[in-house]
Amino acid sequence: MTAVVEIYTDGACRGNPGPGGWAALLSYDGREREISGAEALTTNNRMELTAVIRALEALKRPVEARVFTDSEYVRRGITEWLPRWKARGWRTADRKPVKNQDLWEVLDRLAAAHHVDWQWVPGHAGVPGNERADQLANRAIDALGG
Repeated sequence: MTAVVEIYTDGACRGNPGPGGWAALLSYDGREREISGAEALTTNNRMELTAVIRALEALKRPVEARVFTDSEYVRRGITEWLPRWKARGWRTADRKPVKNQDLWEVLDRLAAAHHVDWQWVPGHAGVPGNERADQLANRAIDALGG
């Protein structure tokens, strides 16, 4: 049986827009890796997307991955909305430009290189991997001076 890379991601923002942080916890075969970063002026949705993008970029080869996110924006965006946005030339149902198109395009490309199972978890509800990712994202904002 092939081992699955488990990835917990989270984004945080103090103000929206405001200083933001992102983080991911990657687990595979008994090993863990934490990654995080921050931006001085961003939005929560951009940080949620960035967390998943950076996690997938950290994978060195195509894998089977289970991504856990507390962001319905990310989960529903990648599993439901993205195909329709692309079919409509990156327009929403009401013909407005898709927000964060730059990040969605990167996420779409990266996710296509792997077999990804997208899982939603409740935020701030005691899910250990999600809590760790949240702490890392907030520490990244702290380190930025946010």
